Amino acid sequence: MKQKKHWYDFLWIVTPIYLGLGFFNIMFAWLGMIFFSVPLVIAIFGGGKLYCNRYCDRGQFLSLLGTKLKLSRNRPTPRWMVSPIFRYGFLIFFFAMFFQMLFTTYLVGAGAQSLKEFVTLFWTFRLPWHWAYHGTALPTWMAQFAFGFYSLMLTSTLIGILVMLIFKPRSWCVFCPMGTMTQLISKIKVGKMKKNETQARYSCECSCNKTP
Repeated sequence: MKQKKHWYDFLWIVTPIYLGLGFFNIMFAWLGMIFFSVPLVIAIFGGGKLYCNRYCDRGQFLSLLGTKLKLSRNRPTPRWMVSPIFRYGFLIFFFAMFFQMLFTTYLVGAGAQSLKEFVTLFWTFRLPWHWAYHGTALPTWMAQFAFGFYSLMLTSTLIGILVMLIFKPRSWCVFCPMGTMTQLISKIKVGKMKKNETQARYSCECSCNKTP
């Protein structure tokens, strides 16, 4: 019996659409902020890793390529890739690059640098992308942010595809920065809940043990 499909089972299409839109008009890269904010909001309001498990378009896209199209060699994900050291290290590195991108955006907005109309792959290789910027009434710093953010999104997608080809289809998910962050938020929330429960229990015991 086939399992009933839900609307969120087709979110994989968002990944190729997003990358395609950014190829023709770089300002569409701003839509990627949805992928940054929604997982965090869900985790903050108690949803844990619901976004990763159900709504992540990239995870679905990698599953489609690796499982349904059989492009993955389906090897076990290496232990070092799953280790906290690697996951948190990659998270720190990823956000270091993100804040460097923000600094470049600031410099362009302040007039200290000119707009850089290229996309940087793997934080190293600069590819011309001038055809995707058509000039708008918006300030140039917004275009610079779009180029930088699209670089991050394209790079992380390519990393996901590379590890998908070699290992299990969703190997990217074990060290995805957003997945690591939502996991951290969930742990913090659980820790606070346990602390509050302990304090409430201690307070109750103290009240009960008081001599009338």
